[in-house]
Amino acid sequence: MNSKGAMLFSGTSNPDLVGKMAEELDMQPGKVRISRFKSGEIYIHYEESVRNADVYLVQSLSHPVNDHLMELLFMVDAARRASARSVTAVLPYFCYARQEKKDAPREPISAKVVADLLHTVGVDRVITLDLHAPAIQGFFHIPVDHLTALDRITEYLSEKRIDHPVVVSPDAGRVKTAEKLASYLDAPFAIMMKRRPAHNEASITHIIGEVKGHTPIIIEDMIDTGGTIVSVVEGLREKGAKQAYVCATHPVFSADAIKKLDNPGIREVVITDTVPVDSSFLNDRFTVLSVAPLLSKAIHLIEKGGSISTLFRAGM
Repeated sequence: MNSKGAMLFSGTSNPDLVGKMAEELDMQPGKVRISRFKSGEIYIHYEESVRNADVYLVQSLSHPVNDHLMELLFMVDAARRASARSVTAVLPYFCYARQEKKDAPREPISAKVVADLLHTVGVDRVITLDLHAPAIQGFFHIPVDHLTALDRITEYLSEKRIDHPVVVSPDAGRVKTAEKLASYLDAPFAIMMKRRPAHNEASITHIIGEVKGHTPIIIEDMIDTGGTIVSVVEGLREKGAKQAYVCATHPVFSADAIKKLDNPGIREVVITDTVPVDSSFLNDRFTVLSVAPLLSKAIHLIEKGGSISTLFRAGM
């Protein structure tokens, strides 16, 4: 029995990104009806056959996180029960990634729970971008293609020809990424040391590296409330740095993050479309790069039996 081929379906979290991916793949998004009962429960119905198809379900697990997660799980189950040949979850943004270990007694490892849910419901493969903790790949018992938007961000920054750049890691966890970006841009890098008195709060304690007179390029995997970024920017300004470029893959933008990022110490905020952001709330300080070409190439390579490693720079 022959496979029907690849079919691309969108959840409700990021349909614009799926539209761009469909254009890149020269295909139409599949038809699926997603609705909610008055009780808030989710209803899924594929309006075309997926029998013997390689189904790709694209869902950013962003706000409202739990709704989008449950929606994805039901889409997977429906595809499985409709005899899909395989089901790949394309997760531009993976939720609960900051809860990948126990920092205190009696806490859950929430990222592991999400991985178990996806495996249990029938996902065969996961494609995702810039996990907060790369070790989360090890939580899965299925293949995980962990992509990065760093190359796309690097290309954009290279075109800017930034004067006296210094790549800044906002914490110890981003050091490897900052080092790679600094290498690509042939620039020095610095490290911010911080402490977290509570969730979504951070204070800078030390800066390792020379930043005076330089243009900082702050690289993060995500921006949530924006509080950490602003404290990093202000700490750099106190040390004599120029206006900063802030770069992040995932614009989670909780609460009044966008307002906070409209800071005189920030020259430009470079983000991607892994998480949808209403452009009407963004001014010309924000630049949005699309990850649709990257995700589309990954799907194309999987379908053709190619190597995902070709999507990375040498040494990644």
